[in-house]
Parts: sequence; C-alpha cells; structure tokens
Amino acid sequence: MKTVNDFYDYQILDMANGMKLENWNNVKLLRPDPQIIWTKKTNPETWQNIDATYERSNTGGGKWNIQNKKIPPFWQVTYKDLTFNLKLMGFKHTGLFPEQAYNWNLIRETIKNANRKVKVLNLFAYTGAASIAALKEGAEVVHVDSSRGMIDWAKENVKSNLLEDKPIRFLIDDVIKFVKREIRRGNKYDIILMDPPSFGRGSKNEVWNIEKDLYELVLMCSELLSDDPLLFIINSYSTGLSKTILENILYLTVNKKREGNIISDELGIQMPSSSLVLPCGLFARWEKK
Repeated sequence: MKTVNDFYDYQILDMANGMKLENWNNVKLLRPDPQIIWTKKTNPETWQNIDATYERSNTGGGKWNIQNKKIPPFWQVTYKDLTFNLKLMGFKHTGLFPEQAYNWNLIRETIKNANRKVKVLNLFAYTGAASIAALKEGAEVVHVDSSRGMIDWAKENVKSNLLEDKPIRFLIDDVIKFVKREIRRGNKYDIILMDPPSFGRGSKNEVWNIEKDLYELVLMCSELLSDDPLLFIINSYSTGLSKTILENILYLTVNKKREGNIISDELGIQMPSSSLVLPCGLFARWEKK
C-alpha cells in the first residue's frame, strides 16, 4: 500500500463505528466510511468539538450537520507548494482526496525528469488537483469533466496557486465523446490521467458504468498517446474492480502500443501515532521503461 506521510494540513484523528474523524487544517469533520467496521476508538479524547458531521439517510444520500456555526463556507489546505480550496458538498465530499498526493508527487517527478515539453490529459478531472500538480512543473494540461461546478472549482484552485497564466484548457464534456473527437483531430498526449467514477452521467446525460465502459475508454485513450509517452494512470474507488483487473486493462491496451512497466497498488492514509491504515482506493499505471 502507498501512503503519504507529509500532508500536514490533513490527518485522520481516529476511526471507529463506520466513521472517520479528520482534521482539515483545523476544521474537524466526521464522515462515514464503510470499511471502518471496528467499534473501538483509539483516541476517544479527540471526539470533541467537531465542526460538522455527515449523516447518512435511511432512504439514501445524506446531509451535513453543522455543529460549529462559525465553520467557513470554504477554506484552504496546502500540500507542499500546492493550495486547494475546500467546502462541504453533497455525498460527504470536500473537493479533495488527500491520498492522491502520492500520484501528484509521481506526476510532478515524471514531468520534471522528462526535460522536455509535456502535454497532459486529465479525464474525470474533478476539482483539478492533478492538473495543478502538472501545471506546477510546466506541463500543458487539458482538463475534462462533465460538471460545470467542478470545472469552476478547478479554475478557482488554479487561481489560488497563481497559475492562471499557465497553459490549461478546461472542457465541460462527456469524456468518451471528447476522446473520440481527439482521436479524429489527431491530438496526442505524453501523460494521460483518469479518475473514473463507478457510475456517472455526462454533460448531456450520457450514462457511464465503470465495469462496462472502462476497457473501451482506455483502449481509445491509448490511441491518444504520443510517440514517446511517459505515464498513464487509472484511479479507481469502485469495489467491483481489483488492481489486477486494472493491470490487465493496461496490459491489453496501452502496453500493446508502447511496451513499458505496469504497476498497481492500494492507496491509503495512516493514522498518526498508530498502526491503523485506512484503504482509499486503487491505482494502476503504465510508465515508460
């Protein structure tokens, strides 16, 4: 499992009874996580002065219970020299997945070591953390998401990092339709990133199902790779896919066009001063040999 131990603005304070208690730069949140099936609290004294709790509904979904009325409508966290805007949003999210810092570091290192101009395609790009990591190292980025709200949020993150003058294109689009158009246009990318949801809808209500659609999408994306590609990352939070399945997809698609190294693992967050680690999804990547 890959973990990040230097995200100082984010910590899991405790985990028990299906809930994780987190500190996001002095904002304390309590959110559900179905993998936390144990009941014993490690640090019971930390379960005080919680700012907001996400409470699930018996009929599906849920809502935030704001316990501290002074909690800001948005606030920021930093990781190294990156800054991200956060807010409480539907389905328990804050706009950032801290475990992805492992991939941000890898993306930055890959671009830095390339010693040339690098073009990056970020699909299902959400609020743009990976896009910002790439921009920081001087890459040209195409950022695609079907949600106007997420695109607007990503633009705010770019602004907060003082990167407005850097080469990034934001596109509100269905990912599959966009990729098909890019193939017809003959556009190529050195790095392709994707963080597909289990289920979703495109900008015009197109339906996405990761188990049915992922292979074909990766196959199409392999046609967008440049003559000297560097990196292809698939992230998955879907319980229906194992890291071996993601490896197999990369082997049958990207690696058939460009032979490289295929690596996969879990991402996780370790609770400080504890041996407890919370699994937070999977990744598989193809990288240049």
